[in-house]
Amino acid sequence: MLDIKLIRENPDKVKAGLIAKEVDCSKEIDRILELDTLRREAIYATENLKAEQNKVTKMIPELKKSGQDTSAVFAEMNKLKDSIKENDAKLSDIESEYRTLLLSLPNMPDEDLKPGGKENNEAIRFFGEPHKFGFEPKNHVDLCTNLGLIDYVRGAKLSGSGFWVYRGLGARLEWALLNFFIDTHIADGYELVLVPHMLGYEAGLTAGQFPKFEEDVYWLQSSEDSQRRFMLPTAETALVSLHRDEIMSEAELPKKYISYTPCFRREAGSYRADERGMVRGHQFNKVEMVQYTRPEDSDAAFEELVTKAETLVKKLGFHFRTVKLAAGDCSASMARTYDIEIHIPSMNGYKEVSSVSNAREYQARRGNIRFKRAESGKNEFVHTLNGSGLATSRILPAIVEQNQRADGSVVVPEVLRKYLGGLELIEK
Repeated sequence: MLDIKLIRENPDKVKAGLIAKEVDCSKEIDRILELDTLRREAIYATENLKAEQNKVTKMIPELKKSGQDTSAVFAEMNKLKDSIKENDAKLSDIESEYRTLLLSLPNMPDEDLKPGGKENNEAIRFFGEPHKFGFEPKNHVDLCTNLGLIDYVRGAKLSGSGFWVYRGLGARLEWALLNFFIDTHIADGYELVLVPHMLGYEAGLTAGQFPKFEEDVYWLQSSEDSQRRFMLPTAETALVSLHRDEIMSEAELPKKYISYTPCFRREAGSYRADERGMVRGHQFNKVEMVQYTRPEDSDAAFEELVTKAETLVKKLGFHFRTVKLAAGDCSASMARTYDIEIHIPSMNGYKEVSSVSNAREYQARRGNIRFKRAESGKNEFVHTLNGSGLATSRILPAIVEQNQRADGSVVVPEVLRKYLGGLELIEK
């Protein structure tokens, strides 16, 4: 959530920033400022009425003690009560619209980002070279099917299109990837947290997905439970709510968490021809990194998360690029995002396997997550950051395509072999 003080003092700057993000919120911002004025006026009027009510209340015992008639005073008391009740109802309506509009505003993009959409994304560095084959390479769907790694037919039979089943060495390879990611993060000082896969509404609100993107998740309904829950789209949604409505000490920061979860997404629209198989799906596995930091530390934390994601991809032996997203390609909650994209030969291009983002204080404001500054004793909002470390549904296709041999076998990346009993080659 954006700071109302920023909106009051720099409305044109906020409007321009969101337009750079390809979202014109000018009308909403004007209405927020109007409601902010009405809200403060209503609060001031109610406080004055309550002060008058207290003053009149104190008069009653003195009037009774002196034997004076109190009927006029009680009539005034009733009038004040009615006015306060009327003002409270008015204030409630104002604050409801005011909060809804504030929650609907996206985060401001960092000033160094290019305006516009993905056409203005910038590849800032490359690692390695695209793999060259001395034979006609197969795509990952055929390779995984021929090697018995993935069962697409039975995945569709169980749950429909956009689902698959890991089988045998495919399941073990997937598990090896997750173990490699987790072991690396733990060695780097991150705490492993296993979170619920079903979350309450406030978690989505804090992360910035609700109320605007409520239809992008899978909702659960139960006649026995009035609480509305949804299947988490990413562990970030849970991890950024761990400290919701808390005040941490400055000494506790930074907090560094990782979590493994399956992720559940509604993928709207039809898949492109080159996105068959595991490249897009409704359920996939991911290890997520999240940090809570002091504001002055969040830029360094962002670079740390980017480096960590890049290092994982390097150790797997992939050619990849790191892309700085333009303002309009960053998600609504994020101030800046870098994507790490690996090359998948059959797709003649790159696919994102990690997205590292800095929300600044946007999520912390929504979740009321603060820390107490040791020197001043004042409470300040933390900054929250997240990054995929990594998602597997595009890593596994890249492994089988980049590491395939002419006979259809696949070389196992060296860093994964210890998790597969020393296995070096996957053969039919």
